[in-house]
Amino acid sequence: MLAGNDILNAAALLKQAEAQTGLKDYGDDSLPERFGQAVAFLRDAGMDEHGQRAAASVCLWLLTSRLAFFEDFKRYPIAQEKIERPLFATGEGRSGTTLLHALLSVDPNGRALRFWEVMYPSPPPGLAGPDDPRRAKADDDWREILKRLPKWLISHPYNDMLGNGLPECERTWAFDFRVLTPTAWWRVPIGPKFAGLPSDPRAQYRIHKMMLQHCQYARPKKYWVLKGFHQARVQALFEAYPDASIIWVHRDPVQVIASRIVLSGELAEELTGHLDWKEHAKIHLAATRAGYERALKDPMLSDPRIHHVRYQDFVRDPVGTLRGFYEKYNVPFGPETEAAMRDYLKNNKSDRYGKFRYSTDVIGEDIEALNAEFAPYRARYGLEIEPKK
Repeated sequence: MLAGNDILNAAALLKQAEAQTGLKDYGDDSLPERFGQAVAFLRDAGMDEHGQRAAASVCLWLLTSRLAFFEDFKRYPIAQEKIERPLFATGEGRSGTTLLHALLSVDPNGRALRFWEVMYPSPPPGLAGPDDPRRAKADDDWREILKRLPKWLISHPYNDMLGNGLPECERTWAFDFRVLTPTAWWRVPIGPKFAGLPSDPRAQYRIHKMMLQHCQYARPKKYWVLKGFHQARVQALFEAYPDASIIWVHRDPVQVIASRIVLSGELAEELTGHLDWKEHAKIHLAATRAGYERALKDPMLSDPRIHHVRYQDFVRDPVGTLRGFYEKYNVPFGPETEAAMRDYLKNNKSDRYGKFRYSTDVIGEDIEALNAEFAPYRARYGLEIEPKK
């Protein structure tokens, strides 16, 4: 049993994963170095021995999953799968994109990734039967996640789908060690880390596409309906998926910032047991500012494959907004699709576990000054200032 600084030893963990699986091909020669950087972050996180052992266990889970995933591509003709005309939902966090994704996912002509598939991808999910133990295992994982992070069910009630829930595209990069998402690292006392680890958009979409091929293999052909924070990677996304379409929801930046601060702060506080809320607010304000500045300057945002919609319009008429998107891009929108979306809205109220509450006061800045700062963005996308909360 490893102890002290030896618990989080990148080279030892790589060897252990290889010994456990009998495999050595990680599909990317840069993976060991990148994994080493992720482990270095974990070592510097100030965790006690219990936390370090939890982190090492997650590392092994992800490494062995990755080894098996790439072995599947040798055992089956998965690489022959063609990913055609995927639909992506995107926008700044807290702009309604999760509901948007949920509605896309009930389209009988579409297919969404499921948590159990990306948490335990091997063997290919298309070969799994209805009693495949990975489904129950992912359900149990989610019950554990929600016990650890009870407030997440209020801010994201869609998590009640458990292992059949809808992962964001970033979850496909968990075993690429480019993000430390809570749905992989919830047992470890660290906050979510979506930036600071090595980033390579083209490489990320390569493995994202492989995940779609893997989950499409041995299944009837459908177009993919996906969701992720793709705003900074649009060019690389279209390089990987030239026939993709994006529906991008835009919301009043001040409300987005406040809601993001509270949601992410609650998660970080529940994961680590403490949080400097003022410093946390500064970090998220800076990150969101950068995102909105990019949304004004990036010429890719004028690409005709992107359909921009206002948050106000989407929340007022979700199905009508999506119908407009489908019709614009010649995607079938029949009565079955509309009925499925309306049924979802009827049976999945957003406040079914309580009302998610936040205040713009949490930002810690002059709200009128922020309104003025974001006026160019609101003007470009036709947004109104939402009432202060």
